[in-house]
Formats: sequence, C-alpha cells, structure tokens
Amino acid sequence: MTESRATSKRPRKGATSPKASSAPESVAPAASAQDGAARSAGAAPEDSPPKLPPREAAVEALMRLAAEQPWNDIEVSDIAREAGLTLAELRDLFPSKGAVLGGLTRIIDRKVLEGDLAGLEEEPTRERLFDVLMRRIDAMEPYKPALRRIAYALRGDPLSMLALNGVMLNSHRYMLAAAGIDTEGPLGQLKLQGVVIAFARVTQVWLDDDDPALARTMAKLDKEIRNGERVMERAEDVRRLTAPLRALGRSFLDRRPRERRTRDGDETDTAAI
Repeated sequence: MTESRATSKRPRKGATSPKASSAPESVAPAASAQDGAARSAGAAPEDSPPKLPPREAAVEALMRLAAEQPWNDIEVSDIAREAGLTLAELRDLFPSKGAVLGGLTRIIDRKVLEGDLAGLEEEPTRERLFDVLMRRIDAMEPYKPALRRIAYALRGDPLSMLALNGVMLNSHRYMLAAAGIDTEGPLGQLKLQGVVIAFARVTQVWLDDDDPALARTMAKLDKEIRNGERVMERAEDVRRLTAPLRALGRSFLDRRPRERRTRDGDETDTAAI
C-alpha cells in the first residue's frame, strides 16, 4: 500500500508546466529514445511482477497447465515452455513431471512454516494440529482447480500414489513438528503415516467443498483428528501391555551372544589341555 501511495504522487506522463510547454519539441523524442533504449536493454516495467526462481516457475507452470487440461496430456516440454525454461534447464531442476508436482509440496510447506505460529504451543495437541493443517488447506487454495484434475487422474495410478505418499510423509513430518508432535520411533512413524492418510481424506472433501467457510472440510478434519487420537491411544495401550514381552525378548537376545562366547571359550580351553 505504501508503494501505491508513493506512485500516485508522481506527475502523470504528458502533464507539463507552462515552462515545460515552451521547451523545444525535441525533448519529447529524446525522452522516447531513452525509453526505447531502456526497453531494448531489457529493463522491466515498474509494474511487472517479480520473476520467480526457476524451480518455482516450473511448479507454477505445471499448475497452470493442470488447471486447463488433463494431467496425462501434459508433457515435460509443455512445462518447460510454459515456465520459460529450456528442456536442459528443467532437467537440471526436476527429473520428471511427478517430481515437479512434488515441488509443490515444498512451496506449500514453506508457506505454512513461515506463517505466524506463535501461541500455538499453549493450545491442546488437537487444536495445534487442526490449526496447522487448516493453514495448509489455505495455502493450497490457489491451486485447487489444478489439484482437482490431478487427484482425479491419479486415482487409477497406484505407482504414482505410492510415490506421492513418500513425498507427503516428508512434508507432514514438518507439519507435525510445527504442531509440536514428535514423529520418532515406531509410534512416531504410525502418527506420520496416519496423518498422511487422514489429510488425503480431508483433501478429497476439500476439493468438492465450494463453501468459502469450508464447513464440510473443517468438520472432516476434526473427525479425522479425533479418530487418529483413538488409534494412537490404542497403540499406546498395546505398547504398554507388550512392554514386558519386549523387555524379555531383548534380554534373551542380549544373553545369547554371551552364552555362545562362553561355550566357544570352554571348547578352546579343553582343546588346549
């Protein structure tokens, strides 16, 4: 807003003072020549949007294409042309079209993680996770038409879905970290895979939710988080109940190498006598 106010204070082109109107007409052509030289030198107009880094340009190009045509019709050459890159430049950035789609998750991750998360640590775990995942939904909003088409195309492609699951595991590891939820250990991995599956279900509802308030989406997210809490409670119970058996198994495995070494030592001593 500050820039727009400063721009509005500039004199309009062609507005001249009385003294300026009496100046020789050759001044205007000279100014035009300078403008033309600046344009030929590659000077960008003041109101042009900033140029995106190549990786982001490729991702944005893919999203524009996917919003307008079927996913399976998009070639890597189309992405390169739309992004203003050569095929060699695109190849240096991404190995495949799917990898470009995976690059979108990094953009979404950054938007969520760079947001103001202050105060979340004071909320219950459920509320923290709900807030972080809704921020993710908000960050995905500009790409909704493209994601709707892509989701429809990938439903019948199990290999692509498996690869996408790996990308989402990495992405949601940071979402859970932002919500203050640990992901290490066996239960941590269960949490991570569980939230990826739950968020995929929420996304399916969001893609068909045209309500600006996203009431259906939020209701689904709340339900999935509550279901996840119940699953984790049962997993915690199983872990506690099996703790003695796991401890017994570890002690048995730890004892066997010592017994084997003792027997080997006895045999060696006997042979030496």
